Amino acid sequence: MGGTISIPAPLRPLLRKKFGVLYKGLGEENIGKVSRDLDDPIKLISVGDVTTFHLLKSNIIPDILVIDDKTHRQPACEQMITGTKQSGFKELVVNNPAGSITEELVDALAEALNSNRRFRIFVQGEEDLASLPAIMMAPVGSVVLYGQPGEGMMFVRITASKKEEMTELIDKIIDKQHCKEQLYTMWRKLYGYQHN
Repeated sequence: MGGTISIPAPLRPLLRKKFGVLYKGLGEENIGKVSRDLDDPIKLISVGDVTTFHLLKSNIIPDILVIDDKTHRQPACEQMITGTKQSGFKELVVNNPAGSITEELVDALAEALNSNRRFRIFVQGEEDLASLPAIMMAPVGSVVLYGQPGEGMMFVRITASKKEEMTELIDKIIDKQHCKEQLYTMWRKLYGYQHN
């Protein structure tokens, strides 16, 4: 089964931080801005159904997309669900409860990052925190895009300092876990990508 990192209540405010550049607005409004700033990333990772749907609709194809067929914790509309299911992606299905990061999710991201294929990671549960390991694990020069509910789209260009910032955050989260020793394997997997 593997480990699960749960976000303790006292640390949840840290997750409201903007880890990149926020493009304010809804859906398609942001795609033009995003496309101008992409600059051919090493890997393009999209987290969230709305973000992914609008990228694909605008023919910006992520290398890795992480979705859960939900928006704002409610089922996504049929158009969005269909719009995020394109051919040419290897599909991985993982379990990841709300407010958590599972080893299963980390393993799926690792497989996708180590491949030249495009991946669609479907999360049974919620992908709400998938951007955290994606930022930590993506190679320098990559871009992670995710929705900022009610505000717009977050654009995170992966740099060594951005990876270090995410490492510090995940360190704080792991330090507050009740069974830290059970997370050692997952911790090693995450940290193995720190210097990529």
